[in-house]
Amino acid sequence: MPVQSARRSPPRRVVGLGEALWDLLPGGKQIGGAPLNFAYISLLLGEQAAIASRIGTDPLGRELERELSRRGIEIGYLQHDANLPTGTSGVIISGHGQPQYEIGRPVAWDRLESTADWEELARQADVVCFGTLAQRSEESRKAIVAFLEATRPECVRFFDVNLRPPFYARTMVLDSIRLATIVKFNEKELAEVIDMAKFSFRTSPQDLRTLATHLGVELVCVTRGDHGSVLATPQQLVEHPGFPVKVVDTVGAGDAFAAAVACCWGLRIGLERTSAVANRWASWVASENGAMPLIDEALRRQMMP
Repeated sequence: MPVQSARRSPPRRVVGLGEALWDLLPGGKQIGGAPLNFAYISLLLGEQAAIASRIGTDPLGRELERELSRRGIEIGYLQHDANLPTGTSGVIISGHGQPQYEIGRPVAWDRLESTADWEELARQADVVCFGTLAQRSEESRKAIVAFLEATRPECVRFFDVNLRPPFYARTMVLDSIRLATIVKFNEKELAEVIDMAKFSFRTSPQDLRTLATHLGVELVCVTRGDHGSVLATPQQLVEHPGFPVKVVDTVGAGDAFAAAVACCWGLRIGLERTSAVANRWASWVASENGAMPLIDEALRRQMMP
């Protein structure tokens, strides 16, 4: 059943745009993909969440649809491919809970299509999360750009940089930033993008306000693993040390952080509170198996903005 919101505000229409796949973890397979993880956490935060992706007509695709329906994520904008399989990603977890990925190709989400249904969804969207991975094919990149260009000016376009070698290029990353309202990096990705853009900034928190201005975005988010995060607008900078937890794996923790930031940004509750809420959700996911763990309702309400 769909999750009911614990907050006192109307739910917004959130779209995860890009890859939907199965993470093949050591303990078994789990549904995943950064945009899908974002949509799921948005749902837990009380939003109306949909996934815009493409899956195969194979057993893994049918199973993925059933699982998403069970969780309450809208699947009416999933495209189906009779020739390419549903995406999978082999995940190896290090002793510190850090994942390494082996991402299959070509798969169904390498063939995203711009359709009339997607254009209508884009016009309805209040928040869209997109990344780099699903743009590794030219066909899917064009569909993603068309979707983003069809959104309303007030739509929050959340770009999760999420670099996965070798599936990105400098031009694609910088063009995606130009389409974004909010951009999120981890520390390594931040350094790489600064180099791509040929900025003279360092990666220290003090430079992030200037970076937000130069990138032309409203908010820059930098995740720092178990050291928390930094949020920066052109006017304000907020650091958070993170919350100590026993890490099971960090798969999806950054996506949970991103979804919580987007939710709080819409609620306009301030960067300090936004930072705390986002780190709390990221820590919870890191303490669980997989990117889309089930949650106790009482705990969910405790973590609401």
